[in-house]
Amino acid sequence: MASTILPARAEDAERHGISAFGDLKYPADFRHFSYVNPDAPKGGTFSQIGPNRQYNQSFLTFNSLNSYILKGDAAQGMELTFATLMARSGDEPDAMYGLAARSVRISDDGLTYRFLLRSDARFHDGTALTSHDVAFSLATLKQKGHPIIAQLLRDFEGAEAADEHMVAVHFAKGRARDVPLFVAGLPIFSRAYYSKQPFDQSTLEIPLGSGPYQVGRFEPGHFIEYKRGKDWWGADLPVARGQNNFDIVRFEYYRDREVGFEGFTAGNYLFREEFTSRTWATRYNFPAFEDGRVKRAVLPDETPSGAQGWFINTRRKQFKDRRVREALIDAFDFEWTNKTIMYGSYERTVSVFQNSPLMAKGKPNPAELALLEPFRGKVPDEVFGEPYVPPVTDGSGQDRRWLRRGAQLLNAAGCKLENGKRVLPTGEPLTIEFLIFEPTFKPHHLPYIRNLATLGIAATLRIVDPVQYRARVDSFDFDITVERFGFSETPGDSLRTYFSSQAAATKGSQNLAGMADPAIDALIDVIIAAKTRAELTTACRALDRVIRAGRYWIPHWYKPSYWIAYWDVFGWPATRPRYFRGIPETWWYDSAKAAKLKQKG
Repeated sequence: MASTILPARAEDAERHGISAFGDLKYPADFRHFSYVNPDAPKGGTFSQIGPNRQYNQSFLTFNSLNSYILKGDAAQGMELTFATLMARSGDEPDAMYGLAARSVRISDDGLTYRFLLRSDARFHDGTALTSHDVAFSLATLKQKGHPIIAQLLRDFEGAEAADEHMVAVHFAKGRARDVPLFVAGLPIFSRAYYSKQPFDQSTLEIPLGSGPYQVGRFEPGHFIEYKRGKDWWGADLPVARGQNNFDIVRFEYYRDREVGFEGFTAGNYLFREEFTSRTWATRYNFPAFEDGRVKRAVLPDETPSGAQGWFINTRRKQFKDRRVREALIDAFDFEWTNKTIMYGSYERTVSVFQNSPLMAKGKPNPAELALLEPFRGKVPDEVFGEPYVPPVTDGSGQDRRWLRRGAQLLNAAGCKLENGKRVLPTGEPLTIEFLIFEPTFKPHHLPYIRNLATLGIAATLRIVDPVQYRARVDSFDFDITVERFGFSETPGDSLRTYFSSQAAATKGSQNLAGMADPAIDALIDVIIAAKTRAELTTACRALDRVIRAGRYWIPHWYKPSYWIAYWDVFGWPATRPRYFRGIPETWWYDSAKAAKLKQKG
């Protein structure tokens, strides 16, 4: 969208950082983040099975190096190769400080951000990174990027280069609070590079980046390495000092978790975050662990744990009735599953804001009631009382009390038993297909499926390859599937991609359950418009009540900690960042430890 670039006014003072509510921990002259070792040595390799993915990235395979579109399964870690305007602080909820941009000027109405770029910012081919590249990148991502990106950019109206080193970014009136933060964290692409080839193609051609790492060796579906740029222009900036310490960052891919664990015990990769309780409890008895070459640690996780569970696709006719969905929750025996399968390692998830102050507890306070009152009669009455909590069973695996209640709910919804089989009010069988992409969750599904069978529900488990899984989930072609998501302590526009009516109809969105509730949409708008953290907290708690009342998912479990294991070749700072794991960002390769490890081996 074209617009006139107004000259910067004197009152638009330059700011070295931004945050949702304007608060910043670090002054303009800060030298480095407090959770890094600014003198950390450079060198060595960090290798892992990647614990996180973004947009179209896959945990189990990859066939593309374009991780910002819907097509393909992209390699994890591609974000390491691109610079952004600003970089997040790991010990503040949402603050960002200058990376490619040395500062920003914000208009009085908060609708124009003028980013002033560093003159020495460069792409990996030596060409200058300019404001024209920033404007091109933002426009391209909104027009052709992954649907999640496009949706989060809906309040971004356009960007223009005032000169080579200043770009004006314009936002719509009533914009979401966190859209400028999202924009400041997006990758910057080379306009010249993409003038010669399409952006929206799934490809294994290495894109031109400007970040601390470049793509090195890779084998699609097996591994990918990123090489640290020895003369990266941003290495000594405050937001980067003491970070990006490894010469090589490598991601390994295994289609089977058991095989992946064996790869770790053999030293095929050096760091592992453990997600399987059985493995953590019983498998760390291999020689390298026993003789001290491999070590373990439990690190506290103070970030919101978010939600993990079986998400029910309410687009399907058999799940339209809320009572049917609640019956499915009643049939799951978490206590038995946790005790028998997961060694008692977990706590029950009940909220989409689990392990955070944003989670609803008790009856609504007056401020919450003020937000909820307009929806009385349009949302379940329980929204105005205690928030919904899944049942606590007797741990037997088949708690008759809750199975009986589930049957009552199904009967009330018109889903009667006929010859031992549960049928919908239309007379069609009530069936469920659980869709997953790896066998790890099979032991959790089978007892649950047996419980559903006692209710007369014919449920099956289908395991498909990762590519097919992604395609089916992106097009909402499933009944129920497992997913986990989480939010920062300052959620905003990202909530729309998970819960809004618009996202429910957007292919590739994260609204797996298909939530399409005007009350949810309205409360998300209130959250986005919150002027203070207290207002934000109140609105999130109100939203949590409405979502929990909808019975959109069968809650799983969480633990407020990281289980990590590593070959003893690393060093790390004395202080950890509060809001992210900090690994590998702040760790480094310790050559003295590595030498001792070789002697032990």
